[in-house]
Amino acid sequence: MSVAIEADLILHNGRIWRGREEGISEAVAVWQGKVLATGSSADMLSLKGPRTEVIDLEGRFASPGLIDNHLHLISTGITMGWVDATPAAAPTLSALTTALAERAAKTPKGGWIQARGYDQVKLDTGRHPTREDLDRAAPDHPVLLSRACGHVAIANSHALKLAGVTEATPVPDGGVIGLTDGRLNGLLAENAINLIKAAMPEVTADELIDGIERGGRYLLSLGITSCMDAAVGQLSGFSEIQAYEMAKVSGRLPVRVWLTLLGDPGVSIVEDSWRAGLISGAGDDMLRVGAVKIFLDGSAGGRTAWMSKPYQGEPDNIGVQMLPDAEVEALVKSFHDRGYQMACHAIGDGAIEQLITAYEKALAATPDPDRRHRIEHCGFSSPEQDARMKTAGILPAPQMAFIHDFGDSYISVLGEERGKGSYQIGTWMRMGLKPSTGSDAPVCSPDPFPNLHAMITRKTGKGTVMKASETLSREEALQAYTEFGAWSQKAEAVKGRLVPGQWADIAVFDNDLLEAPTDTILSGTRCLLTLLAGRVVHDAR
Repeated sequence: MSVAIEADLILHNGRIWRGREEGISEAVAVWQGKVLATGSSADMLSLKGPRTEVIDLEGRFASPGLIDNHLHLISTGITMGWVDATPAAAPTLSALTTALAERAAKTPKGGWIQARGYDQVKLDTGRHPTREDLDRAAPDHPVLLSRACGHVAIANSHALKLAGVTEATPVPDGGVIGLTDGRLNGLLAENAINLIKAAMPEVTADELIDGIERGGRYLLSLGITSCMDAAVGQLSGFSEIQAYEMAKVSGRLPVRVWLTLLGDPGVSIVEDSWRAGLISGAGDDMLRVGAVKIFLDGSAGGRTAWMSKPYQGEPDNIGVQMLPDAEVEALVKSFHDRGYQMACHAIGDGAIEQLITAYEKALAATPDPDRRHRIEHCGFSSPEQDARMKTAGILPAPQMAFIHDFGDSYISVLGEERGKGSYQIGTWMRMGLKPSTGSDAPVCSPDPFPNLHAMITRKTGKGTVMKASETLSREEALQAYTEFGAWSQKAEAVKGRLVPGQWADIAVFDNDLLEAPTDTILSGTRCLLTLLAGRVVHDAR
């Protein structure tokens, strides 16, 4: 083999999965941050020069760096400092209120306490906590407890009072204010949560940057080298763009980020972005403007995803339609005509129908066969909707961690047939829709191993099998997490596979994701080494 270039780095003596079509090689050589060549250890070591760094993988499994197709990076970093209300940390209402009380004891009176992660289906009470539950835990502090999905929250009396929310408060469009016997019970859903958030202190620039760095470093520890921030502007508006740029220039942006701009009426940052020249594709491979996002419905587990048929046991509830058809179609057309890719939140089949129709009309008026508009989550699409997505070049962007975390909740609120058939990634893979995957962190943990396990087994955390015909092979699951994640960002030419010319973003695991027993993927896998552009950025060996 005759190559004049000396490699900067060589990884050898491993099982390196380069991509679904490319398969396994023993070694990879890196030059100037990109893959130079792959092949046998002997061939790659022949590229060694006096300054080449050499890493012996000792037979371990490596893959392209994982790409989380949808999470909230700033929120993930910030919520790492909140009270952990996930079922693992607080399986009972008592444990949850105890954790809140402990935080209250450490927080000056009047200071806000935030918690996130509960799922009422998994709590021992089987119900949402109430304002009274939170009042008992923290009577002298305003408290906002967010459900795992982020679409439902519980406020205590102190928080409701600060926000001026009473029984007479008008319910915002696309929102829910919970009442029991005519009295506020603390539950707020969708747009109503903004009533509380308006009374909270603004997030500072330092807090935003800290969140970017903390969240990004955590992703690297899991083998995730790229992500989509799914609603830039949601916490503090256009200043989040500045925070990302400041993080990047100061060396505090740990992972590649594809920015999705919040486009909802009243809180949109798209006009400011447009005036600044920040359209889809602007930036570089480390920080790039991606799509525009509009929320069209809520969450299935919270019974706010917009369905065509009612929720089980609630014949009058089909979820929450956030915006009327005409407004969605006008917004999508406006953004599409200005060159933006779209990545809108639609979980229920009602919202998916509204969104596909809007995409179809925009594409018919201004054709672009490679725009790759996305449907974020896309939990409950019909076969007819899938066929229309295929025809229009629309991409499903599911988060298969939802199957692991919320699958049993879907069955409880929708019944066996609808619940188990959700997030049909096997169908989409067979149709050639190139589905990607992610976590929606902090909705779910960004930990990729429950996600991979769910794709391969369709099992929930409790072991319920969610329509086994939707399983993926190991290679397909990894392809969704790498190559198709890149495809969803129009970045398939620069990342997602380990082939010459692409970035040397690499994750090394202590378990063979292609050959290890299935259950060990979930319970016995760690990321040992992560490289970004050929540089070691996480080392747990």
